[in-house]
Amino acid sequence: MPHLRREDEVFVLDLGEPGQRDTENLATTAWLAALHELLDEVEASTGPAALVTTGTGKFYSNGLDRERFGDPAEEFAAYLASYQRLLARFCVLPMPSLAALQGHAFAGGAVLALAHDRRVMRADRGWFCLPEIDLGIPFTPGMAALIQTRLPAPAAFEAMTTGRRYTGPEAVAAGIAETTAAESELLPLAVELVRPLAGKRGPVLGLMKQTLFETAVRELDSESGTNKFLTHRQ
Repeated sequence: MPHLRREDEVFVLDLGEPGQRDTENLATTAWLAALHELLDEVEASTGPAALVTTGTGKFYSNGLDRERFGDPAEEFAAYLASYQRLLARFCVLPMPSLAALQGHAFAGGAVLALAHDRRVMRADRGWFCLPEIDLGIPFTPGMAALIQTRLPAPAAFEAMTTGRRYTGPEAVAAGIAETTAAESELLPLAVELVRPLAGKRGPVLGLMKQTLFETAVRELDSESGTNKFLTHRQ
């Protein structure tokens, strides 16, 4: 399960099991519940703070749990709503946030990375990819709005409609990530990038993000926005 630690002003949230390098960090029901609880803990803290998320091993996150796609519509809708609420919470988190992609970020895992303020990637391995076009699964209106808000228009169009797999350097060139580093240097770099911004934490930052990402957050919180996804989930 995801776990949290703190390095002075910076919370570091690892999306995987402690000590395990082979997990895909899929968005299972339990995984989503754990992340919501850890965000509660982060938001309940006081004083200057920033948040970095990362993983261990091959995957940052491989996205939604495909085993849930066969659930009855009502159960799947609740599962998808929990995932979208998580995206919305990251979007408006009242502190600086950064996703350190030490491995692959695919599908829902890539969208989760985009819900952060900033992204850095490993230089030599790991892809950022939105493969929904090849999976035959449409983006919900909330996911689409989030992607288009976070990425330059050409990159959003290419990523969403071609399923291109971006390496770290390619992601930087496309405006998806801001820099790359070797695996051993990635997390320390991420922490040092957000540490000077920890003092920006507070309700004003949260309100600014709510304004900046109003459309995406509104769609992510909308129950009606899941209908197209539900009809193409098999």
